Amino acid sequence: MSRPLTKEEFGKEVINNSRLALVHFKTEWNGACQIITPVFEELSKSYTGQASFYTIDVEKEIGIDNEYGVMELPTILFFSKGEVVDYATGLIPKNIMIKKIETALATSLN
Repeated sequence: MSRPLTKEEFGKEVINNSRLALVHFKTEWNGACQIITPVFEELSKSYTGQASFYTIDVEKEIGIDNEYGVMELPTILFFSKGEVVDYATGLIPKNIMIKKIETALATSLN
């Protein structure tokens, strides 16, 4: 399962995370976010122990989206060793998300 993050927790949970961390930037009312959320949750269960999955509600945690150049919702940023290594925006198909996760996991092992 993904875990909601606050701005204060972001550094500890994402930047200092030793494994791949995916962060889903969203709002509760956005239709595209509502569609992607169940897919993100399903993937979080599939990759338990391999990657960490987090969500950030950009209306509650003001400013963190701007720090990472998030311009569209939903946006999912892939962090490895504190750096953004990939991203997905909008209604991205599940098979593409899986491919992006697999690539990021393979890259993060190096």
